[in-house]
Amino acid sequence: MGEAAAKHAARLIAEALAERGEAVVVLATGTSQFETLVSLTSSSGVGWEGVVLFHLDEYIGIGADHPASFRKYLRERFVSRVGTLKEINFIEGDCEDPRAECGRIGALITRRGVDVALVGIGMNGHLAFNDPPANFESENPYLVVELDEKCRRQQLDEGWFERFEDVPRRAISMSIRQIMKSRSIVASVPEARKAVAVKSALEGPVTPLCPASILQEHPRCSLFLDTESAALLSGTYHVER
Repeated sequence: MGEAAAKHAARLIAEALAERGEAVVVLATGTSQFETLVSLTSSSGVGWEGVVLFHLDEYIGIGADHPASFRKYLRERFVSRVGTLKEINFIEGDCEDPRAECGRIGALITRRGVDVALVGIGMNGHLAFNDPPANFESENPYLVVELDEKCRRQQLDEGWFERFEDVPRRAISMSIRQIMKSRSIVASVPEARKAVAVKSALEGPVTPLCPASILQEHPRCSLFLDTESAALLSGTYHVER
């Protein structure tokens, strides 16, 4: 599954580089992206020196070297493996003023636009850290958001924190509307624990109560599942194994 998602993403990135000499890429983090990022960083034929990197979200109040920091995650699992990038734009979650940081990183991404966004879907149906009920209306590229209990428990269960009390209650997240402005979206969603969220996102109504359901409305969104995450779907789909 991850290899198939990575091949598709690499092709889209290469197309943007061929057309404009630059590709703006947004990366998701978390355990669901492990396989995809391993395969993506091993892709041949991608001129990483032309890639501008953003990411979806970051906890508020933890440093860049914290074990759960998404900046640390991306440095170790992506940046260190692909070499020189054209530009890296990390969200500084430990800044003094999170709303000002939303404005700073938002201005950068607004000037560039996004060619390819790699995303996941949370157990509660969240897209980035837009937990239900998500804000479908804000035009701000990045938002300060509150993390609900199910989201925070997912982070604990994935091993990023030692205690539930350590999981931050707030984060900076790319907004739903900004994600939907991406020219192409590649969603990687493995594991049985995501099956309910996947079914709601694909076969339920488009609603802020399942933020990932908005992906139904994107004209160039490709969703990569494994057998377990697709287990509850009633439609006919091609499942990558």
